[in-house]
Amino acid sequence: MTYQEALSYIHSRPRGLPKPGLERIEELLSLMGNPHKKLKYVHVAGTNGKGSSCAMLSSILRAAGYKTGLYTSPFIHRFNERMQINGKPIPDGELAEIASFVRSKAEEMSRPCVEFEIVTAIGFEYFARNKCDIVVLEVGMGGRFDATNVIDCPECALICSIGYDHMEYLGNSLRDIAFEKAGIIKPGGAVTSYPLQEDEVVSLLASVCRERGASLRMAEDDEIELRYDDLSGQDFCYCDDAVLHLNLLGDHQCRNAAAVLETVEVLRQKKWKIKPQAVEQGLREVKWPARFELIGEKPFVVADGGHNVPCAEALRANLEYYFEGKKVVFLIGMMADKDVEGFLDVIAPCAAAFICVSVDNPRAMKAEKLAEKLKKYKKTCLTAPSVEEAMAMAKGAAGKGGVVCATGSLYMMGAVRESCGLGI
Repeated sequence: MTYQEALSYIHSRPRGLPKPGLERIEELLSLMGNPHKKLKYVHVAGTNGKGSSCAMLSSILRAAGYKTGLYTSPFIHRFNERMQINGKPIPDGELAEIASFVRSKAEEMSRPCVEFEIVTAIGFEYFARNKCDIVVLEVGMGGRFDATNVIDCPECALICSIGYDHMEYLGNSLRDIAFEKAGIIKPGGAVTSYPLQEDEVVSLLASVCRERGASLRMAEDDEIELRYDDLSGQDFCYCDDAVLHLNLLGDHQCRNAAAVLETVEVLRQKKWKIKPQAVEQGLREVKWPARFELIGEKPFVVADGGHNVPCAEALRANLEYYFEGKKVVFLIGMMADKDVEGFLDVIAPCAAAFICVSVDNPRAMKAEKLAEKLKKYKKTCLTAPSVEEAMAMAKGAAGKGGVVCATGSLYMMGAVRESCGLGI
């Protein structure tokens, strides 16, 4: 199997779950020799902040000298980004070889696996073959029935910020959504959480931990002290400890970092050797593209893959904080199954204009329909046939002193970054 054949096979698998459950992934992994049981994990769930938190943890563990696997979704530029070891994506040849092996086992099954199950199985096999010391494992969606939840009790389960998203699968109340996320909490496990969760989320997490005999450490928002903050990054302290530098921007990233620091404490208690220098280096060096990422100047260009209302609220707060008084032009594309109106309601007040594009994804909302929804805000609104042309239009509308903010979907961010000359 070639690399392209491997990608074709992966993407040919059904996307939606025929029925919730872990039976298919368990059967597939059993046929593969259960590679997931040869590894240790930090398991990360939540609505927002999973990717950034995973990137921070991975960077810290690498700096501490551990061979660290990282499993995330979606990718920005190339599929290989979804599974990395020590910051390097899986090589094309190894992906093809492992995909061929997984396919041979999947074809023995009577029930076909969906795409995410196949990808997850490839990830487990890759990390096991390379004998990773630890894997930072991001949940795809939810938690309870997510394919990643086939693992035994992890070293720590980190619950990131929980909000409204994927309601058609996870439920319409925060408590229902939190219950699905809390599905990764194992009996006797250790759990850490993002600060400033809603009261009903905290209550649910505490209840599940009590029922399963798991410990719970909540990061404390009032223990975060911001020392310095501009477009080059931010310096902060947590719990009166050392000053740490973070290149990722926004209050929410300091809160993600606080939850990561609580997770590091749990790992230390379990005898993982993570010195303060490794924490400082890991946070200073972490990069995670398309999360309020500055990718251009004159005009400023920001790439932000936010796609739900909490993301929109964080995005607007960051734009108003870092670019106060500047003209903001949004380059926007969204999935039709998201809360498009809710997202637009939040960001529209700070927009001077919108340039709409159709994201290259079957679930995408057409640019023309998105533009139609924007009419009620009475802002300049244009459509473009491609991200590259949309970027040129947005830069022209913003002028050298303005801001172009590309947002609405992570699936668009590869093209956005490439339009500004950036790759992986």
